[in-house]
Amino acid sequence: MQQAPVMTVKDWILTFIVSAIPVVNIIMLFIWAFGDSANPNKKNYSKASLLLAAIFIVIYALFFILFVVILGAASGFGGEDFF
Repeated sequence: MQQAPVMTVKDWILTFIVSAIPVVNIIMLFIWAFGDSANPNKKNYSKASLLLAAIFIVIYALFFILFVVILGAASGFGGEDFF
């Protein structure tokens, strides 16, 4: 059984810098997560980052929908008077 090489501090710093660049970060996370050439540690980090991003997007969308519904109800846009 062959083990993956240990990622150095330099490798992690470069990973974090690339992850901080807008748009490039999403593309690179998908490449690292589902490509064949990435270190297994970087693959797992990328998969976890993408999963967390998806979870936060769903939570933000739910809060946005809830906010719009409450704002619509408070302004009387909903067609019924709640107050």
